[in-house]
Amino acid sequence: MLSSQAYDIAIVGGGMVGLATAIGLAQANLNVVVIDAGHTDAVVGEPRLRVSAINKASQRLLENLGAWTYLDTSRATPYQKMAVWDKDGFGKIAFDANSISETSLGAIIENDAISFALAKRVAEFDNITHIENQRLERIAFGEREAWLTLANGDNVSAALVIAADGANSWLREQCKIPLTFWDYGHHAIVATIRTEMPHLATARQVFLKDGPLAFLPLYEDNLCSIVWSVPPERANELLAMDKVQFERNLTAAFDGRLGICQLESERQAFPLRMRYARHFARHRLVLAGDAAHTIHPLAGQGVNLGFLDAASIIEVISELQQAGKDIGDYAQLRALERWRKADAMEMIAAMEGFKRLFEGTNPLKKAIRDLGLNLVDNVAGLKTVFIQQAMGNKSALPKLCR
Repeated sequence: MLSSQAYDIAIVGGGMVGLATAIGLAQANLNVVVIDAGHTDAVVGEPRLRVSAINKASQRLLENLGAWTYLDTSRATPYQKMAVWDKDGFGKIAFDANSISETSLGAIIENDAISFALAKRVAEFDNITHIENQRLERIAFGEREAWLTLANGDNVSAALVIAADGANSWLREQCKIPLTFWDYGHHAIVATIRTEMPHLATARQVFLKDGPLAFLPLYEDNLCSIVWSVPPERANELLAMDKVQFERNLTAAFDGRLGICQLESERQAFPLRMRYARHFARHRLVLAGDAAHTIHPLAGQGVNLGFLDAASIIEVISELQQAGKDIGDYAQLRALERWRKADAMEMIAAMEGFKRLFEGTNPLKKAIRDLGLNLVDNVAGLKTVFIQQAMGNKSALPKLCR
């Protein structure tokens, strides 16, 4: 039983971002408690529906945290190529890792598999207390510390609390941090698909008039995870179709690039919303991952942005600790807040720009996007810049992502 135990850091949320942050802070000799409402199990059997395109910067973070070695490599799919095209136009672009002497551009991995690898690494630390299947019930902030009460009545205190409890963050709500948000007008349909032809370790995305459709390669040659972004009424139609109807619609939408598509799982749909917290930090509090921001999944960057949060928090808090400064003092956290807000806003703006450019059938817009795609595809220097961006290689990366 925990009874009024004191920690340096309390992390609320035991998902990918929360666990990664815990490991990095523990490596810096801070005492950490993770309050996890769920439980992390090994991933076996059929592919899970939620997957992420982990870029090279995120992979380097997981390696530096010592978690990558715990990943079940039989469930991770490095992809060497990317192909993007406009369904009703002539625009297309293709990226190949070989063109920049890399073995891969990233890897498609089930979210639960990443969480399990992180949880295994967490278990190695004496200075991380991982409380599972337990919700936070109350929180209060004082001048020198925060006090947290769990649903079972146990209490902990910490100099800093990190909210990593997801898009519908309880902690963000309790702290009355307002959100800037808008509905993308899309629902994302996710499913596992067996294709007639092998995916050849290539991530593919087609822009349709009502939203993008991505096929992400999984660990079997003919298995892909799809993310199909469509207006809500179209999503309802697709979910209501029988298996054969859905497969025909999917195959046609994807231009038959991988032959006949067969549904291998249930279909799930969830609404897509942009969220941007007005404050990423307050006295004794920092927001991370989806608790701070959510973006459109069309470029698969949501989890990577969350991992950048984790690496940045680890770097700044570790430096404050080493300098003997108060790690929860808002005056000390403002630089971290500005850094994370700038990165998030840059990504939100880019995703919104892509979405607006590629939706609809306006002839001028179609001409611009098709010419733009082909320009990037045919100018080697420009193409290399885009490849590096897709891999997460940019300036001012946190140290653990380099």
